[in-house]
Amino acid sequence: MSLHHHFEAALPAWVDSWVGHWLNARGMALDSAEHRMQMAVSLSAENVRRETGGPFGAIVVHNDTGRLVGVGVNVVTSENLSIGHAEIIALCLAQRSVGSWNLAEAGPMQLVTSCEPCSMCFGAVPWSGINSLVCGARREDAEAAGFDEGDKPENWTASLEQRGIAVRLDLMRPEAARVLSEYADGAGAIYHPGQS
Repeated sequence: MSLHHHFEAALPAWVDSWVGHWLNARGMALDSAEHRMQMAVSLSAENVRRETGGPFGAIVVHNDTGRLVGVGVNVVTSENLSIGHAEIIALCLAQRSVGSWNLAEAGPMQLVTSCEPCSMCFGAVPWSGINSLVCGARREDAEAAGFDEGDKPENWTASLEQRGIAVRLDLMRPEAARVLSEYADGAGAIYHPGQS
């Protein structure tokens, strides 16, 4: 048995063409938090529709220019990867894209995610180099759908803001939460070790 496998954060095959089509169809630059969240929530819904993972989507955008730097959808079940959360995938691919583990080296970067980060993704945010985080659905919405969001500080937003990361919550929360509830209603896989 070889333990030397190449690790790659892989997106489902549909994502690249979908992103191009989505942007072109709207004639829309990612020049506002609202436009960026529309894309993240649409990614989460499309991931469910195509049955390639859980109901979560995230993007990394250059905060000043609106240039899309990274895209992520939840690939926990499709890649058999417990860390395959949308935020982690988007951050990994953004870091590969700019050629640095520290996204700040490529300018001010914003992570836009269809749901506030779970404890794992919260832990990844400060080390990524982003300076801004925008969230759609809340922890309560994910947990109502059956997901385990883990333990994080009660005042997690203040914790990030003390590190220079601006946080905005509840942008398009009803739309983002609807994707979560529809996924649960459709008997989508709820994945965590405590789930029976």
